[in-house]
Amino acid sequence: MTSAEWDIPLKLQPDPDDYPFDLERMLQAVVGLKTAVPSDAFTANSLGTERAGSGVVIRADGLVLTIGYLIMEAETVWLISADGRATPGHALAYDQETGFGLVQPLGRLALPALELGKSGRLRVGDAAIMASHGGRRHAVETKVIGRQQFAGHWEYLLEEAIFTAPAHPFWGGAGLISPEGKLLGIGSLILQQGDRSGRRLDRNMVVPIDLLPPILDDLLSYGRVDRPPRPWLGMYAMESEDAIVVGGLAEGGPADRAGVQTGDRILAVGNSEVTDLGGLWRMVWATGTAGAEVTLRLVRDEEMVTITARSADRASLLRSPRMH
Repeated sequence: MTSAEWDIPLKLQPDPDDYPFDLERMLQAVVGLKTAVPSDAFTANSLGTERAGSGVVIRADGLVLTIGYLIMEAETVWLISADGRATPGHALAYDQETGFGLVQPLGRLALPALELGKSGRLRVGDAAIMASHGGRRHAVETKVIGRQQFAGHWEYLLEEAIFTAPAHPFWGGAGLISPEGKLLGIGSLILQQGDRSGRRLDRNMVVPIDLLPPILDDLLSYGRVDRPPRPWLGMYAMESEDAIVVGGLAEGGPADRAGVQTGDRILAVGNSEVTDLGGLWRMVWATGTAGAEVTLRLVRDEEMVTITARSADRASLLRSPRMH
């Protein structure tokens, strides 16, 4: 089911009378995003060749902010306005550390732009709107239920992500908007968590907007942030009970080539013991820049194994955006 075929229940939608601005017009700044990725692209198997989500217009020239996995290696990009107009776009930039992506429209969008807010001022319990493409019927009134570290299995870490509930079912690239109409973050994931009574609580993980201003000029100028790339292993790790376990490997990636295997338990990076997923990624990145050697101490079939992998720059494996 696509977002166009399904509406947020009316009782969860924001009421225009509750906001000191034109809610309907403001929500026009959230556009649909459809991308096509070549079948031989590095991320084609993991993220698919056809991707869809949302993005938010953040400048008068139509610049769109989205979540980067929607546009990573995209060969074609289309931006869909609330009235159904489709405008071609160019995947301008992607930042692996934050997860943000930028799209430049290749035509005039003629849509309002959202001003960037201050996500650092958000507190647990604060109200907000989570909006995907499609106006009010695809927006949900939500609340901040947490601000804490988020570690992703794909070598990703946010020191303080925003978590909201009720969750938006079409979260990818959706805008988290303050009651004053300012952009506070971009939707990245939906997570499930059970409570003590066995009920499931869905929540969205949102990338805070405060991470954008320090890197925006670099993204606009170079397509990526002008800093040395982090070491990347191509290793998907997860927390399992009291252990950090290798759940998968990027085929041909540094960890795969070095002999790391799915199911290995990760005890340490060098001489530093690994106790959680966030700590694992910090230790890998602390070895230097891309190309640094990373030594992993593992347990495999109840035996200790030490493997040294030469890391890589993940961006070197990705297709560059096609110029139009």
